[in-house]
Amino acid sequence: MTSNDVIQVLVYLAVLLALVPPVGAYMARVFADAPNRITRFGAPVERGLYRLCGIRAGEEMDWKRYALSMLLFNVLGVLAVYLLQRVQQWLPLNPQHFGAVPPDLAMNTAISFATNTNWQNYAGESTLGYLTDMLALTVQNFMSAATAIAVLVAVVRGFARRSAQTLGNFWVDVTRATLYVLLPLSLVISLLLASQGVIQNFKPYADVPVVQTSTYDAPVTDAAGNPVKDAAGNSEAKPTQITTQTLPMGPAASQVAIKMLGTNGGGFFNANSAHPYENPTPFSNFIEMLAIFLIPGGLCIAFGKMVGDKRQGWAILAVMLVIFVPLALACIGAEQAGNPALHGLAVNQHAGALQAGGNMEGKETRFGIAASGLFATITTAASCGAVNAMHDSFTALGGLVPMWLIQLGEVVFGGVGSGLYGMLAFAVVAVFIAGLMVGRTPEYLGKKIEAHEMKMASLAVLLPCALVVVGTAVAVLAPAGASAVANPGAHGFSEILYALSSVSNNNGSAFAGLSANTPFWNVLLGVCMFLARFPLAIAMLAMAGSLAAKKHVPVSAGTLPTHTPLFVALLTCVVIVIGALTFLPALALGPIAEYLMSAH
Repeated sequence: MTSNDVIQVLVYLAVLLALVPPVGAYMARVFADAPNRITRFGAPVERGLYRLCGIRAGEEMDWKRYALSMLLFNVLGVLAVYLLQRVQQWLPLNPQHFGAVPPDLAMNTAISFATNTNWQNYAGESTLGYLTDMLALTVQNFMSAATAIAVLVAVVRGFARRSAQTLGNFWVDVTRATLYVLLPLSLVISLLLASQGVIQNFKPYADVPVVQTSTYDAPVTDAAGNPVKDAAGNSEAKPTQITTQTLPMGPAASQVAIKMLGTNGGGFFNANSAHPYENPTPFSNFIEMLAIFLIPGGLCIAFGKMVGDKRQGWAILAVMLVIFVPLALACIGAEQAGNPALHGLAVNQHAGALQAGGNMEGKETRFGIAASGLFATITTAASCGAVNAMHDSFTALGGLVPMWLIQLGEVVFGGVGSGLYGMLAFAVVAVFIAGLMVGRTPEYLGKKIEAHEMKMASLAVLLPCALVVVGTAVAVLAPAGASAVANPGAHGFSEILYALSSVSNNNGSAFAGLSANTPFWNVLLGVCMFLARFPLAIAMLAMAGSLAAKKHVPVSAGTLPTHTPLFVALLTCVVIVIGALTFLPALALGPIAEYLMSAH
């Protein structure tokens, strides 16, 4: 670790913590039950949207209707994205004339973007036209993020309301999340990114002359595309010069903004935020990192305000920071230390670009190790999945950190909305454990935690874990799964484990090195993405419905305070222990084994 590394982390945290309180206070007003200046200002637009869609905004829903509306809305979104991909060859704004996306890949992508995962088994600049990108993927970037925020708001109402049978109106919550939160912030971030050089256009791809012409031997093929061989049976080749390079174009800035703010993470280009057209400067990199945590952090503050105790929100935010900061420093430190396999050789890993030292493989020189390691931990602590460096090229321990952050359930900030309601499930488990210790019925935010709530919280906590371990076992055992691995041994296992961890926690980043665009992988990963998102959300809504119907329990001498450093420590331990107990055996076969082999 260098002083520059520490300064970069501290500056990032300082700016984040300065912005989180006003953003949180603003969102608390947006979702307040009583009208206020914000909702009155946007009321004419809201009313117009409700009339257009036939929504009865004043009619509240119980948890079952809320869950059914959420599920119906997102299933229709999956179908819409699938169809748009399948017919894109007939759509306008397709200057490169891309054809229809294959059925299995279209299904995988549709589920991926509807579940806020944005796992991509394709290269964006060679697969999708501009209209498909905008109508299918960008719209789902907004809708999937708004859905998660709406579910969180309903869960918070379950804690805040007393003897109530309803949790609000799903359609109203989705509309307000989009209209008041996601759209304004996306506009600001888009303009900031465009000012740094992120492209925003509808031009055809540009062919430009290269700086230096190069020559290579291109294979000669017949009309059927088969290689032509000479009399000796050798493939024929002819010298070919490269004189031009094709530069992809497109409306990137508007999509990069919402992919970060909505913790979606899908790349407009295959290289994602390592591409200079998506992330050209250190300042754009800082803006993108800030955008990822801005709404998840702000929702913690909004949570405290909505339940009537600001300390509760700060306690949850403190848990997230207590876990995140050491892991971010550990990742950066592991990359600065370099590859242990080279330590005994005459290789200087501590000179070169930016004098950063360490492992620069797979990283952009305009960012360096510190910004790359920080970005990797931010994007995997949140369920974002955007990358500005190749995680597959990280050291064994450096790569272990983002993988484990995903495996913790994407609750350390996590996705917009989904991260916080996942953390609340852990909080319910924590107070239940504390209640068992003292022989008292556990309470959280004035509500008794009983058998039903524990079942739903346990389902929300354990379902992603089960999908990771079962999915990894299936992929390793199935010939169609194992054959996709390019790297044998421990690193190849890490690639499979990372992929299943990513999709089963709706992250979307990848180690790479895995040829996952096959029917087997597209179906397996698509099923995991769907099950990791919607059953978990339904379980949380079921718990919220039960809590909303309960009366408020007055604080007594036996009540565990859930805003103190003691509870912060307890909740931190619960999150870490569940992650450690579940995944340590698998991590021992992957990144830990790889480190031990490289170090000795």
